[in-house]
Amino acid sequence: MKQDIWLIGLNHKTAPVEIRERFALASPGPEDPIPLGEAVRECMILSTCNRVEILAVSALDDPVPYLLERWAGSRGETRETLAPHVYVHRGEAAVRHLFSVASSLDSMILGEPQILGQIKDAYRAALERNSARTVLNRLLHKSFSVAKRVRSETNIAASAVSVSYAAVELAKRIFGDMRGISVLLVGAGEMAELAAVHFLNAGVQTLRVCNRTAERARQLASVFGGDTAPFEDLPAALAQADIVLSSTGSREPIITLEIMRPLLRKRRNRPMFFIDIAVPRDIDPLVNTLDNIYLYDIDDLKGVVEENQAQRKEEAVKARALVNEETGGFCRWLAFLDLQPTIVDIIRRGERIAGEELERTLKRLGPLSEEQRETVAAMAAAIVKKLNHDPITFLRRHCTEADIPTVGAVRRLFRLDRGERRDSPHRPGTLPENE
Repeated sequence: MKQDIWLIGLNHKTAPVEIRERFALASPGPEDPIPLGEAVRECMILSTCNRVEILAVSALDDPVPYLLERWAGSRGETRETLAPHVYVHRGEAAVRHLFSVASSLDSMILGEPQILGQIKDAYRAALERNSARTVLNRLLHKSFSVAKRVRSETNIAASAVSVSYAAVELAKRIFGDMRGISVLLVGAGEMAELAAVHFLNAGVQTLRVCNRTAERARQLASVFGGDTAPFEDLPAALAQADIVLSSTGSREPIITLEIMRPLLRKRRNRPMFFIDIAVPRDIDPLVNTLDNIYLYDIDDLKGVVEENQAQRKEEAVKARALVNEETGGFCRWLAFLDLQPTIVDIIRRGERIAGEELERTLKRLGPLSEEQRETVAAMAAAIVKKLNHDPITFLRRHCTEADIPTVGAVRRLFRLDRGERRDSPHRPGTLPENE
């Protein structure tokens, strides 16, 4: 009986965050939400803040009701509550969806790399519970190679699509090598924290935090191995910084023309890059009139982000073409995997018949030399191989969808289910053994 790949899930497009929270699935524990058995032969669970998906291999005609029942029940919910938010993919569509997710084509932000690591973690958990076997092992490894190919053959992740990341990319254009650059964060909120991550990833080694609440500044600085500057000493801290990112809640500008003029003389006119992501703005726009000052506010950065998002959408068209190509290749492998038991049965049938007839023929021929016996045996094997060639070639070329009626006709034609292989996975009424 043919096994198929199924994927059911919900994500940021189909369910609000409160639904995603209610139906989140942690790594399986003692109460496994989807136990393996006749209904589900292989299974992997992917659960992130933006999606929950169950990838399963099943021989059932429709395992979705069972999967939904187990999923909802494990969360103390009903299937009726879950079902309206769920999408279902089967076979080729399931493979294409997984490849798209791994390549970040289905993410809230096109090209973001985080999802691939989350899929690898989910796969690792499936391996630990022995629920990823022949099909899912091949499928997941292929999804990793597809994601790598998308990243290497397209520019889908080459441009910044978050405000903080865009700011860092702009700074790299101005300063080039970031290793000797000093960064000052004015404010210690979420945006400053995210920007700090990007700055450190870009190679910045000197990072200082200046915030009205000194304790919060110390907390943020300790996370990134930086230090702090008292808020009342902001001008002195500015003089030592090459890049300043400001994100306070001030109602008035805290960095003005009057503050900056004397500081530039102290810096001997070395360039300074200001990133003002506060609303209202922290930095007086007139600061941008000074020589060697580069000032970008939130609107400037949003413009960069929107332009880059448009570029990523163009690259996504190329990426989807690669995903479609790889999906076709995997499905051909899967079809061949489904056909393999029948091909093996045809070959074994021919070998059995040849062996029986060879034994009878050799008895009738009387005494023969060892060389003569080997010659007759080789001839029998060659005849069987040639007779099998056309039907096996037909199966490989024309049953790429693992067409069960066609496979069934071939099995009846060769009488493969009449005692030769009672355990055959293609014998009606049986389930294939686990790999």
